[in-house]
Amino acid sequence: SRKEIMQGGKLLTVFVCLVSTVALVNAGDPYFYYTWNVTYGTASPLGIPQQVILINGQFPGPNLNSTSNNNVVINVFNNLDEPFLLTWSGLQHRKNSWQDGVTGTSCPIPAGTNFTYHFQPKDQIGSYFYYPSTALHRFSGGFGGLRVNSRLLIPVPYADPEDDYTVLINDWYTKSHTALKNFLDSGRTLGSPDGVLINGKSGKVGGQDKPLFTMKPGKTYKYRICNVGFKSTLNFRIQGHKMKLVEMEGSHVLQNDYDSLDVHVGQCFAVLVTADQAAKNYYMVASTRFLKKEVSTVGVMSYEGSNVQPSSELPKAPVGWAWSLNQYRSFRWNLTASAARPNPQGSYHYGKINITRTIKLANTKSVVNGKVRFGFNGVSHVDTETPLKLAEYFEMSEKVFKYNVIEDEPAAKVTTLTVEPNVLNITFRTFVEIVFENHEKSMQSFHLDGYSFFAVASEPGKWTPEKRKNYNLLDAVSRHTVQVYPKSWSAILLTFDNAGMWNIRSENWERRYLGQQLYVSVLSPEKSLRDEYNIPLNTNLCGIVKGLPLPTPYTI
Repeated sequence: SRKEIMQGGKLLTVFVCLVSTVALVNAGDPYFYYTWNVTYGTASPLGIPQQVILINGQFPGPNLNSTSNNNVVINVFNNLDEPFLLTWSGLQHRKNSWQDGVTGTSCPIPAGTNFTYHFQPKDQIGSYFYYPSTALHRFSGGFGGLRVNSRLLIPVPYADPEDDYTVLINDWYTKSHTALKNFLDSGRTLGSPDGVLINGKSGKVGGQDKPLFTMKPGKTYKYRICNVGFKSTLNFRIQGHKMKLVEMEGSHVLQNDYDSLDVHVGQCFAVLVTADQAAKNYYMVASTRFLKKEVSTVGVMSYEGSNVQPSSELPKAPVGWAWSLNQYRSFRWNLTASAARPNPQGSYHYGKINITRTIKLANTKSVVNGKVRFGFNGVSHVDTETPLKLAEYFEMSEKVFKYNVIEDEPAAKVTTLTVEPNVLNITFRTFVEIVFENHEKSMQSFHLDGYSFFAVASEPGKWTPEKRKNYNLLDAVSRHTVQVYPKSWSAILLTFDNAGMWNIRSENWERRYLGQQLYVSVLSPEKSLRDEYNIPLNTNLCGIVKGLPLPTPYTI
């Protein structure tokens, strides 16, 4: 249907449909409109019927395809029986943490109601995904691929592929998200996953699985591989085919060929695959890493017109985490490639900026009131009825949380946990070093909303200031997720120049649910629209701010 709206004093014509629309008349950035209905449904990803979360009847959810600077407007109808939120992993939401979709910034969408997200992937390109951030909804689905294409005027450092495919890999449990949540709430752990999925399906060697993807002989295709799982690093590989890595979490990288890739939880890689082998079918393999028992699955990739079944001999997964660490160290930022803006990625010389603050975040695990909890530096985060950002914006923070309840340097040995909201205050536009220390024997993965950071080092042992001499200060990849190997540390550098309230979390969703997360408050002293947008007028208000008039809006 046709609709006319006023924007910036201009009359715009848009065409509205269920899937998307674009305001073609406006000379500015175009608008795309979506309507998403979130419902329960039944699927059998591992051969056992179970409740899943659908978006517009799809499991996984629909791919969200955008371009740098597009305005994306998504009206989400929550038809579940409990509150729900979606978050957009990797999108920075510049000046706009209101759209981040986590419980520290937003009131969940009540059951039977809707909420409209409006965000703009400003000056970003790359491969991302979205998923539910509330409770353990992610364990039942509601996730999908999210890609941000480069604008036509900004070249990418490789030829246009024949097609662009999204590959969502994840570990999976056959129990419902409600049952799994009850496990954790009662003090039990989830244990090892029941299986692994590729785009919501689990295949069998020698089975009659339909191809997930088809390629024309001699053509090159882009595959965007995202680990949308809950706790397991997954190794991804394709029978007989090399994968040329070209992009990682929004950054173009040096283009090396790999036989397999370790994709840690929350991470996305884009690779080019050329159909240069015999014209038949081939298996893609995704298998768990660093667990006592390997769990795996396969999916079929077919050459066009082929009826020849794949070989039953699968490529083997690598062994040990030293291999994975060495692969991580081979990833390099492409300094000459254009960024989302018309300038080279390497024009930002992060290695020459003085560090103003060092924050060390150490894993903490303890038993609190008979139940296992996780945290950082002795504090296990708990969500508040009033989202942290709303309490801060309404100048009622002291009634909801305290700032800086953890120290920048954790105690030498932390054996107990305090359960309370964990919020760090970081000065606007300061250049900060964050060190993640993993004292445990398990693999960890951590994510920061609202930013990309430079993952400059990862090494075994404990971090000391002398370790800085080993940092990659030239071409570390700018990304938003970093893994930390067992009994190891990883260091990141970034400028906190995006005002808002931003989540740092474990990507192991069991640990995140049980407190291994915190929020970073980055306030602009100017309280100006140059630095942060005003609260959207359609924002749900809950907790102690429910029914209150909105504060005086920011101005230029």
